[in-house]
Amino acid sequence: MVESHGRIPPVSIRITYALGIVTLFPNLKDKCSPTGYEHYYDPHSGQGYLAYRLKTVQRNTGSNLGRTSKSVYKDGPKTLRETSSTVEQLSGDQCREALSVMKHSTDQSIVQERMKATFKYRHNMMHDPDKSSHILDYFPRFLDTPGLIDQDFTMLFGKEVSGKFIAKWPTFYKPRIIADCKNLRTGGHVDDLRSAQEESDYAILLLVHLLPPTIKGRKTGKISATEAVENVVKFMKVGTSFVTFFDQVGSTQPYLLCVGEKRSSIQKFYIILDQKAIPCTTQTAVAAFDELFKAHFVFAASYDEALCNFFTFIQTTVYGIDVGSAKESPRVKEIRVRIHNTEI
Repeated sequence: MVESHGRIPPVSIRITYALGIVTLFPNLKDKCSPTGYEHYYDPHSGQGYLAYRLKTVQRNTGSNLGRTSKSVYKDGPKTLRETSSTVEQLSGDQCREALSVMKHSTDQSIVQERMKATFKYRHNMMHDPDKSSHILDYFPRFLDTPGLIDQDFTMLFGKEVSGKFIAKWPTFYKPRIIADCKNLRTGGHVDDLRSAQEESDYAILLLVHLLPPTIKGRKTGKISATEAVENVVKFMKVGTSFVTFFDQVGSTQPYLLCVGEKRSSIQKFYIILDQKAIPCTTQTAVAAFDELFKAHFVFAASYDEALCNFFTFIQTTVYGIDVGSAKESPRVKEIRVRIHNTEI
């Protein structure tokens, strides 16, 4: 390209080359993107593998093009969205009355009904910087009524989107990710995940190794994929005090806490948010991770910086949220293309 069109090829040429790649090699086409070649060159953001390679060539040939814009990820969980739910929403005095009823009711069906009726009020509160940090004080029933995270997420996106991970992960994504990870360099943590995935079903953590953390700023040191996994799931032995554990961990982003006698025998799963434990509805690793992902949107919580690629892949590829509009790294698109074209 450089030899034929110079060190700074026009956008039209870059598009032609990107289109040519997926035309000659159809299995490299990204079916989830608008044109299928954005991971090679995206004219809207100016990013992609061709763009990255051109920068290297330009740098090596002494080109001084000035500073280019950094990759900016659309923060999906923090986007204020309209719900398609038809449930009548309360406001004013009725909303305040519902909050009072929920706090003192022992009837789970009443709690679920009032939570549905106050969804819009709560969703707007999540995006208010002055109130969002106190959301579990306003709605403490998240802490003792399993299923409320899934209920809010379903009201936000609908049943079809809400059920995609549970429906697609075990049969489609899990075996393909395990197969793709055979190409990873062997190592202690990767080998442990491979050997344990059949019995404990933590194959989702292998995806962190396929989409490892990247440095997003000079002040942020890069961490390994093994270290990043600790930001997804943590383990606590039965009998350990939550207060003691939280003091030792000190994490600020939502994560999954597994409680058991040993890692291969988990008794309970919790979503940890703001140093508080929200019980998961179903006590399986797959269902618990489903709730962890949904908690980001329900509580408008940003993805952990080291796990941005990991969660973005789950968001766009598995759940189909913000497909075509979310900012994705070329690596996310590459893994999606590879997974979707893997025959099992």
